[in-house]
Amino acid sequence: MPPDLIVFSHLRWTGVWQRPQHLISRLAAGRRTWFVEEPEPGTGSEPRLRTERHGPVTRVWMELPELEASRTWDRALAEAHAEPLCRLVGPGDDRWVWLQTPMAFDMVAPLEPRRLVYDVMDDLAAFAGAPEGLVLHQRRTLHEADIVFTGGRSLHRSVVAHRPTGTHLFPSGVDPAHYEPARRHRRRRHRQPEGRPVAGYVGVIDERVDLDLVAGLADHLPGWDVQMVGPVAKIDPMSLPPRPNVAYPGQQPYSALPEVMGGFDVALMPFARNEATASISPTKTLEYLAAGLPVVSTRVPDVVADHSSVVCLQDDAEGFAAACRRVRGDDLTDRDRKLAPLLARQDWDRIAERMRGLIERLDAPAVPAGEVTA
Repeated sequence: MPPDLIVFSHLRWTGVWQRPQHLISRLAAGRRTWFVEEPEPGTGSEPRLRTERHGPVTRVWMELPELEASRTWDRALAEAHAEPLCRLVGPGDDRWVWLQTPMAFDMVAPLEPRRLVYDVMDDLAAFAGAPEGLVLHQRRTLHEADIVFTGGRSLHRSVVAHRPTGTHLFPSGVDPAHYEPARRHRRRRHRQPEGRPVAGYVGVIDERVDLDLVAGLADHLPGWDVQMVGPVAKIDPMSLPPRPNVAYPGQQPYSALPEVMGGFDVALMPFARNEATASISPTKTLEYLAAGLPVVSTRVPDVVADHSSVVCLQDDAEGFAAACRRVRGDDLTDRDRKLAPLLARQDWDRIAERMRGLIERLDAPAVPAGEVTA
């Protein structure tokens, strides 16, 4: 049997389907896997560990009396979690602990893992509402982890400054087959061109999205509809631009995204240029491209470095609007042919397999000096 896998994440398994869900759903095959989330408020008088099965993954979270509720771990919460979590996973020393957040570092020791993996998917310290002590926990985790993965080029540069060895760059991937239906939806849509054009965004709507740009885009495209698809997080919903041609349909399940994207004429990445976006490598870039969409984006550093040849880069609302009009009718056949090797290389299946191989290699016997392996 492969080692058990215990994951600590700042994201909910049932939230927007992102890098942790893509990776862990694949790594969970054939092994016992727990996905441990941050605590949630509870109605009882005592803390209670809750579980919920999602295929091969067991979702785990602690419900705390409302007055003790917390959105992240600290040492006291780690101690409260430790005993019930250890009972849940049972005894054993053949397990990997996988951190998506360094705030769970104090949860590691009681579990006595054989390997500690740290997947740095974002610069969490740059996000709004970052918990106190996050930077210190990150440094401790980088020092103690057996292996570190980073989710983008800019993020990798910042991490290797503190952890120069044992750190591996794995930009986020895509499941090309999942988005193939979007292309069929788009072909049907193009055969019925009488509807209003649609420019769409799919993802979390938070401080990383330039809402002024979204408002300006809608004003410059009065004959278009702008769809902002996803949950609103960490910002006041009242700050969303109220425009007659902008809609906020909320979060959609991952299974529905091909149909949602199939209804777009142009895909948007209207990211603000701020501290929170300096190191992001948006998963949606490859998802939009796999769905056969033309993409218009602000100049996020990793998008510029990795995808400037296939993404239209703009700086303001007027530029976004002009680009949307221009790329809407582009023939993307040649672009998609060139993209095929990239999408295959960045398939989540391949990424998860390469990560698994790197972790398992840590346990391979060292080759004595002078010996040659076959």
